[in-house]
Amino acid sequence: MDIRPNPWNQKIDELTIIADLCKPVDVAQLPTDIDMVIHLAANARVYNLVVSPELAKDNFLMLFNILEYCKKHLIQDFLFASSREVYGNSDNTGCTEADVDICHCESPYSATKVGGEAIIHAYHRCYGINYVIARFSNVYGMYDTSDRIIPLFIRLTLDNQDLVVYGRDKRLDFTYIDDTTDGIIKCIEKFPEVKNTTFNIAFGRSVPLVDVALLIRDSLGRKNAVIIRENRIGEVLSSAIDISNARKNLGYKPQVPIDEGIRRSIAWYRGHFSL
Repeated sequence: MDIRPNPWNQKIDELTIIADLCKPVDVAQLPTDIDMVIHLAANARVYNLVVSPELAKDNFLMLFNILEYCKKHLIQDFLFASSREVYGNSDNTGCTEADVDICHCESPYSATKVGGEAIIHAYHRCYGINYVIARFSNVYGMYDTSDRIIPLFIRLTLDNQDLVVYGRDKRLDFTYIDDTTDGIIKCIEKFPEVKNTTFNIAFGRSVPLVDVALLIRDSLGRKNAVIIRENRIGEVLSSAIDISNARKNLGYKPQVPIDEGIRRSIAWYRGHFSL
C-alpha cells in the first residue's frame, strides 16, 4: 500500500494499493489474510515538519489507523520504522537502544517517532500485538528523488549551485539503502526470536556533513562552493549510532561505507536521469 504509484518496478506497482493511510476508508481496502504489517509510511523530512507541523499529525494518524486495522483483524506481528531522531542531540559517543528520553525531542518529527514507539508498546500490552522497532539513520541511495541531503547535493552539484551545509560541526550516520533493506529483511526473518525488541539499523559511524558535500562534489569533478550556515531549528547536530545489538541478535552487518554509497548513488542517478 502506498499513496502514489511505484515508478521503478512495474510488478510492484501492479501489486500496490494506492490509498491514504490517514483515511480509515482507505485502510479498509487492505487485505486481511496477512501475517505481518511492515509500517514504513511517514512524512520523513525533519525540517519540513518544523515548518508544517500538521505533517506530524499525519504520522500519528497513519500509525494509529494501521494499529487499529491490526487489532480488528487479529494481525499480531508489526514492524515499525522509527528513527535515530529519537536520540536527539545526545552526548553519547554511540547511542544504544536504551538511550531515548522524551526531553531529547528536537522536532515534531522526532516526537512522532517517540510517540509512535510508545503507542506500539501500548498496543502490545493491551491487544497482544508483537512488534519489532527498527530505528533507521539517514537512509540514502537508489530510488530517492527527494530533497534529502545526498540526492539534493548531487543535483545541486550538477547544476553548478552552492552546497549549503546547516551546521559546521554536523555529523550524521548515513546508511545505504541496501544495508537498510538487509536490516529489514533480517528483522522479518528473525521476528519470532527477536519480537518485542528495538534495533538500531544504521552504518554505525558518523561522518561530517561537510565531508559528504566535498565527496559528492569531488566524485562529480566539480568545484561548487560549500557554504556553512547555522544549524536549522529542529535538526540534530550530531548522531552516532551503536549497532551492536543488531549485529549480535540479527546478524546485521552493513557493507557500504559512505564513499562507496555515494559512488553507487551517482551511478544510479546517471542511469535513470539525464545527468
